[in-house]
Amino acid sequence: MTDMAKSQPASSTTATNDGSMETAIVRIAGDSGDGVQLVGGRFSINSALAGNDLVTFPDFPAEIRAPTGSIYGVSAYQLHFGGRNIKTIGDHVDVLVAFNPAALKTNLALLAKGGILILDSSGFSATNLRKAGYKTSPLEDKSLDGYQLMQLDIGKMTMLATTPFGLTKKQALRCKNFFALGLLFWLFDRDRSKTAVWIKDKFAKNPEIGDANVAAMNAGHSHGETIELAGDLSKIHVPTFKMEPGLYRAITGADAMAYGLATAAELSNRQLVLASYPITPSSNILHKLANMKELGVVTFQAEDEIAAVGAALGASYAGALGVTASSGPGVALKMEMIGLAVATELPLIIINSQRAGPSTGLPTKTEQSDLYQSVFGRNGDAPLPVLAARSPGDSFYCAIEAARLAQKYMTPVILLTDGFINNTSEPWSIPDIGDLARIEVPNRTDPTDYKPYERDEKTLARAWAIPGTPGLEHRIGGLERDALTGAVSYDPANHQKMSELRAQKTANIAFDIGELTVDQGDENGDLVVVGWGSTYGPISRAVTTMRAKGYAVSHVHLRHIFPFPANQCELLSRFKRILVPEMNMGQLITLMKAMDCPAATGLTKLEGQPFLVSELEVAILDAIKEVKNG
Repeated sequence: MTDMAKSQPASSTTATNDGSMETAIVRIAGDSGDGVQLVGGRFSINSALAGNDLVTFPDFPAEIRAPTGSIYGVSAYQLHFGGRNIKTIGDHVDVLVAFNPAALKTNLALLAKGGILILDSSGFSATNLRKAGYKTSPLEDKSLDGYQLMQLDIGKMTMLATTPFGLTKKQALRCKNFFALGLLFWLFDRDRSKTAVWIKDKFAKNPEIGDANVAAMNAGHSHGETIELAGDLSKIHVPTFKMEPGLYRAITGADAMAYGLATAAELSNRQLVLASYPITPSSNILHKLANMKELGVVTFQAEDEIAAVGAALGASYAGALGVTASSGPGVALKMEMIGLAVATELPLIIINSQRAGPSTGLPTKTEQSDLYQSVFGRNGDAPLPVLAARSPGDSFYCAIEAARLAQKYMTPVILLTDGFINNTSEPWSIPDIGDLARIEVPNRTDPTDYKPYERDEKTLARAWAIPGTPGLEHRIGGLERDALTGAVSYDPANHQKMSELRAQKTANIAFDIGELTVDQGDENGDLVVVGWGSTYGPISRAVTTMRAKGYAVSHVHLRHIFPFPANQCELLSRFKRILVPEMNMGQLITLMKAMDCPAATGLTKLEGQPFLVSELEVAILDAIKEVKNG
């Protein structure tokens, strides 16, 4: 990777003379206790109500209780919104709000030159400057001259605005996030009335706190009006986006995954049982499903990862839709039990919310480095299908697809998402469950000539026989089984046969997932960019931009990682060059080579952050130049 992300990126936002911008990117940063995520979420909802398309990105610190004012404790929230389809969090930031020096230090590189920088000078004490590693104050050394700097004593102004409500100094200062929100509402000419109602509802048990936060928000808005009168800064207009008619809601990847699993259980006419052990960034799936008891969802917080996957597999043995969720380190602990699911040929969904590794790594940062683990990470030959969600909304449909494959082929399925998808949100068109295909996989009830490992001729799946069904008594376990009776077998030829059957069953899925198609562009040409998972948004935007400039580039994105769609290698062979951007050291490329796909060039990034569109545009241009130069 080049060092692009560490220098100020050039602005790609189109601005007009009247202050209009097609899209805008706002980032708010401060200590974990500054309420950054709260007001970021409210600004996102306000933008949606204003008619913008959007993508949000909560950027959490890895340290749970980092020292106040330290760079390790900085929490940030980024919002990209505008009058066109938004697919990424944006390359640069147009407006940065920083509550202290550490927030400035860790986020300034993301702000475009000439961008608006709002600083809370009350946080720039000598102690905080030292904690952030500043030798001189950036408020005084002219290092911020390239930005539209708004240096405000937000702490003091918030204290003044909240004086009538009798709060302690600590309570009053906690309202400064809403002062900043009010200022942003002014800057983007937004109605704040609905937010005022929300604040009062949220603090209904402490009305003086609610009233103080509303007063702080109004004070921030009023300060913006004062700035406008002085001619120091003008409002920014962002147009609305015309979306397809439908009922929408903001959804994160974790929420969409939970809804998708619950829907899959309904479509399968089975009970959903999620058994998990809490781990970042997967825990939100457990939290969401734990609130769905009224839908018959059962959640079990196990004492460890092995117990969690064991409980999920036991639920599948009993006829439920068993699911377990974790991230890379937790999935590593589950692998022996996942191998048992392969051997017993029971449906099981394993969700891996990938994070930066190895080991504990960067637990709150995103990565795509668990592909090897998913495809190859079990002892023995233990193949299973692997899928990857590409966006928050797509997580819903991937969960349903994972449930379909798991039950139809009686196999565990690994479903990959990542920290970025789990935590980001986007508008999502709520589907009608009546429009979704049912998953019809009946239990075996007829005891006539029952043989536990007799297989469906087409899928090679064995029958799902629920314990307690008369005449269907059978044994399962980790020891090798006879290819028909299921009795323990040490026969070498039988083990060869069973290994081949399990492999062929997984391989057959390639013909049940539809052919791979081009997401954008022509079906042949100079260059195709192949992605998987959360690289979808940046790749899609970069390809759109480069095609608008006249370059022959296409985009292919994979949902089914193993096995590949049957036509994948043939489709990719139609292009002169293949570029594969991944947030790892090139794991998909290795898999493509193993499957005899045409040679590809990798673009790797392991910084805990998603690709920038500008990074991909440079790589696309370089690849096309190489094609042209032979």
